[in-house]
Amino acid sequence: MADFAAGTWTLVDTKNFEEYLKAVGVGMVMRKMAAAIKPTQVIEVTGNSWVIKTLTTLKNTVLEFVLGQEFDEVTGDGRKCKTTFTLEGKKLTQVQKGTPDSVITREWDGDSMIMILSTDDAVCTRTYKRAT
Repeated sequence: MADFAAGTWTLVDTKNFEEYLKAVGVGMVMRKMAAAIKPTQVIEVTGNSWVIKTLTTLKNTVLEFVLGQEFDEVTGDGRKCKTTFTLEGKKLTQVQKGTPDSVITREWDGDSMIMILSTDDAVCTRTYKRAT
């Protein structure tokens, strides 16, 4: 079981988020609003079933998935994609097939979670700390 991932995670640092949002097609107004907020992620794990809730003052999203099973995702900015999650060690990889394709990884090290969002034209790094 992925106990290392379960819990509440608060954003403490972000690099190139606006550039990533622009690369995936998010408009300027939404990019500015999204870049100004600090999301909290609540992660629940039961076997291969995961729930990731992203909570913000702008919009909340919920991803419910089973590792290795593709599903239809509508991203927080409204993009539609086919998404699959896989777990290798303490690294959760989210592959989004859409326009454009994107890969999001979350990797845990104790009380830190590093989230890397990448597409062909941009890479963003977001650092989260476990909430106490």
